[in-house]
Amino acid sequence: MIVEGMVQGVGFRYTTKQVADRIGVYGIVRNENDGTVYIEANGDVDKIADFIEAIRKSPSPSAKVEHVTVEEDATIEEHVKFSITN
Repeated sequence: MIVEGMVQGVGFRYTTKQVADRIGVYGIVRNENDGTVYIEANGDVDKIADFIEAIRKSPSPSAKVEHVTVEEDATIEEHVKFSITN
């Protein structure tokens, strides 16, 4: 996922990890140089759908998600926990 909007410097990565841990999905979240946030997630299909919906609604009350691009990629690493990188 690529998340656009006011999503850096507002606790977005931290609250994304909290949501991922609560729902039970695994992956990574990181800030990108262009101001977006990149998320990889793996897990049960229904849990991933719930996670995507939570990201669209913005897990951080200080953030403002304007657009989320979701792309399935079978080549990403299978994660066993959810981590904040960079």
